[in-house]
Amino acid sequence: MRDELYRDPYDLYARARRAEGLLYVPELDAWLVARDRDVREVLRRAEDFSSANALLPDIPLSEAAFGVLAGGFGPRPTVLTTDGAAHRRHRAPLNRGLSATRTAELVPYARRCARTLVEGFAGDGCAELVEAYARQLPGQVVGRLIGLDPADVPVAVAGGYRAEELFFRPLSPQEQVAAAEEVVALQHLLDGYVRERRAEPRDDLCSDLVAALAPGEGELTLEQRHELVSNLQNLLIAGFLTTSALIATTLLHLLAHPAQWRALCADPGLVPAAVEEGARFDTAVQAFRRTVTRPLELAGTKLAAGDAVLVAYASANRDEQRYARAGEFDIRRAGNGHHLAFGHGPHACPGARLARQQLRLTLELFTRTLPDLRLDESRPRPRMRPTLIDRSPAALHVTW
Repeated sequence: MRDELYRDPYDLYARARRAEGLLYVPELDAWLVARDRDVREVLRRAEDFSSANALLPDIPLSEAAFGVLAGGFGPRPTVLTTDGAAHRRHRAPLNRGLSATRTAELVPYARRCARTLVEGFAGDGCAELVEAYARQLPGQVVGRLIGLDPADVPVAVAGGYRAEELFFRPLSPQEQVAAAEEVVALQHLLDGYVRERRAEPRDDLCSDLVAALAPGEGELTLEQRHELVSNLQNLLIAGFLTTSALIATTLLHLLAHPAQWRALCADPGLVPAAVEEGARFDTAVQAFRRTVTRPLELAGTKLAAGDAVLVAYASANRDEQRYARAGEFDIRRAGNGHHLAFGHGPHACPGARLARQQLRLTLELFTRTLPDLRLDESRPRPRMRPTLIDRSPAALHVTW
């Protein structure tokens, strides 16, 4: 039941937007915040709606999986799961590391990576773009941002996807143990980088995080290492999961609307609007949880301290009160840059600029080099992965 809801939550969102107040969803054990104005209100009021449980796992872990995870680095608060001063402490180095200047410096590298990936399959006449491209480019870019050796990027990306599976997908006990082993391997890899950067700082975000979260000199304490690994792991996974989803899903909808794909190929000036429409129409991060901190009322619904709300960015982005023809994909849509795909308020995504740049250069490259790109009709219709945190097609088979 939950998988089908996650694969296509838009009917539920529409029902929630029509409801008198908030809609309680038993499958999610949360009140669904679905209207644009209500989502914005929650995101502005971090003191009333805490992010502490923003990434509450969907799946209980087996004792064996917990045993494996005990050999790694335990979870610590990150920019996603803190509020107030703690949030500002975690966010400050990300704001600096993902500034307009640092992002602009990364773009030429991202373009080279994108070109190399496309050259790897351009002569084949067909490809599966999720594995061949969408999961590759963001990993390489965020690896460069953090300061990973390119040889370590595939291991880091694999570990990141295994972390998502471990906490949000139903796995057998044996599969949980295998996933946990890869997560722990990723954590030890990141710990090595943390300790190296303590000894020899470089011009990368790993060094920035070490300096900001563990100021001073000398060997890092075990607790400092736990915190740094948690924050690096969060940055790494958030950096490539959501951008991979944004790229794959936008390409899917463009190719599912061939007239719009042809218009984009004919007029590269439409690329910026296509980026925003892709982000708005089928948002990569569909929703995050918030926890009510005191008795209050939202949209006419009384909430108690401790209640969970699911803040549905994707629903707000299809709010008919905000957008004309909200349920239509239209790259010529005016004013589509005010969406909530990258959040709002103190928790707005610090990497939004970099994600947009990767999608933009992808569309520029694909429309220029593969203008005949189309969905492979001999393959089954693309099916969305059952997740709310990186909505994307499980596979995207194309031909040209």
